[in-house]
Amino acid sequence: MPLPSTDAKAIAGGLGKLSPAAFATHIAPHLGASRDDVLVGPRAGHDAAIVRVGAGRVLAVTTDPLSLVPALGPERSAWLSCHLLASDLWTTGIAPTHASVSFALPPDLDDAMFARYWRAMSDAWAELGVAVVTGHTGRYPGCALSIVGAATLMGVGDEGRHVTPAMARPGDRLLVSKGCAVETAAVAASLAGEALRARLDDEAFARLATLWSRVSVVADCRAALRVGVHERGVRAMHDATEGGVLGGLLELGVACGHDVRVERARIPLPREVAAACDWLGVDPYWSLAEGALIACSAPEHAAAVLAEWRADGIDGADVGEVVGGGGGRLWLAEPDGSVTRHDVPLPDPYWAAYARAIGPE
Repeated sequence: MPLPSTDAKAIAGGLGKLSPAAFATHIAPHLGASRDDVLVGPRAGHDAAIVRVGAGRVLAVTTDPLSLVPALGPERSAWLSCHLLASDLWTTGIAPTHASVSFALPPDLDDAMFARYWRAMSDAWAELGVAVVTGHTGRYPGCALSIVGAATLMGVGDEGRHVTPAMARPGDRLLVSKGCAVETAAVAASLAGEALRARLDDEAFARLATLWSRVSVVADCRAALRVGVHERGVRAMHDATEGGVLGGLLELGVACGHDVRVERARIPLPREVAAACDWLGVDPYWSLAEGALIACSAPEHAAAVLAEWRADGIDGADVGEVVGGGGGRLWLAEPDGSVTRHDVPLPDPYWAAYARAIGPE
């Protein structure tokens, strides 16, 4: 869960992931050696890579930053960092097993604070069934919170059982778990608990206060996979993070080469999340949404996926479908009957809003 500094120039330059155009121009053409065993490499809309490692066996691998967010504290920050990585890997249908962890720590982060963070991270890895097998730890000038390093997560599974966003087909239903701006609202609750208490009843505020523990799609993926994969269940899964639920749906369209048609009114927006986004001044549909899983299935399996989510206490909804078309466009049906077309994601409003909320350092 990377969070920005409050530097105005950094904000003006654009925070978060590179734009799809920048990725296509500066990264995609330069990926080292070309190898036949790389089945899925770096591409828009994909949460993890797939590499063949033997007859019928593949390695799923993903990399993400590690964050220590002062507003959340070292223990929650560590848990969330582990679950963000595990969420990405689980979208392949393959369970994570091994991790490589590298820390570039701020010079003023003392051993006691780092020890709290690392112990919580170790506990989270153990809970996820992951062994840390290598890494690096050091303090360096120029490093600062909240990014304190990065990790790579791996798992091995059957080639015929993995899924990727590229596997979605026209006619597939688009299912979204939990709804909009899960991570945005969880951070807002940590920053402004009392201010948000005044906007919500006790029940809604209690849900908001514990929302950080749902900033993960590990359970969502596991439940969806119980239905089956490919023709027997889910055909694709994608973790909605930067750019929100709508950005994630658009990324999935780009990944599979088909358009997606979505009804805004069907996308869950719990009232506590709406209140948190209103306090931050962000659009919940395009704001950081880690914790929301986008799953694609054939129409005959959609109800079963939603039922498995409900059985595990996870809300979800059928929000639209994959359709034929130019490939990679989002057609968004509004409650008033109008339809808007999006070819690229809108800028995620979270980064600048977080900077405003914490004020000058």
